[in-house]
Amino acid sequence: MPERVKSERVSVGASREDAASADVTEQLSGTAAFDAGVGEMPSWSELVQAHADSVYGLAYRLTGNQQDAEDLTQETFMRVFRSLKSYRPGTFEGWLHRITTNLFLDMVRHRQVIRMEALPENYDRVPGTLKTPEQAVDDAMLDPDLEIALAELQPDYRAVVVLCDVVGLTYEEIASTLGLKMGTVRSRIHRARSSLRATLERLEKERQELPESVTAG
Repeated sequence: MPERVKSERVSVGASREDAASADVTEQLSGTAAFDAGVGEMPSWSELVQAHADSVYGLAYRLTGNQQDAEDLTQETFMRVFRSLKSYRPGTFEGWLHRITTNLFLDMVRHRQVIRMEALPENYDRVPGTLKTPEQAVDDAMLDPDLEIALAELQPDYRAVVVLCDVVGLTYEEIASTLGLKMGTVRSRIHRARSSLRATLERLEKERQELPESVTAG
């Protein structure tokens, strides 16, 4: 094949790849565009509107109840508000996961409900979304037996298995989010899944052993 033809084909192929990359870039918006270096950081209200539901969903699955989830969500956005100026393009969603999970673990280690810190004067509380509190809880809820099983896990194990099996993070992302070694992440997820399986089997067995009058009622 003549070198000229080869060169033209390579040029056309590269042009198509560039065009495809440009199309993907143009579709990015919000924090994703900022992370990709093709946009500005959204306004505070836009940022909260875009991420409030996902933060609340993670908070609810970690804490297991509405009040603590709301407090954890509020505390997460307070931390984000204070740290936003120092954020550098990376993975904003991962940054939120790290803040939410670490705040949850801090809360559990201190064995106390999250205490709200004094709010800065220029801080706006997390605005409501179009969803009602009941809808937000419904969206975040898992199968009742699974919620019971998660609640029985040690907090460190609950955090990794929620991030992996509910949020969908990879082992590498979890290790980065929580500052753990890959071996630790794998070990905790394995133990957490084994514990979940045992609890789910126990709950199912207990349900089968209930009198028919109880299950029917």
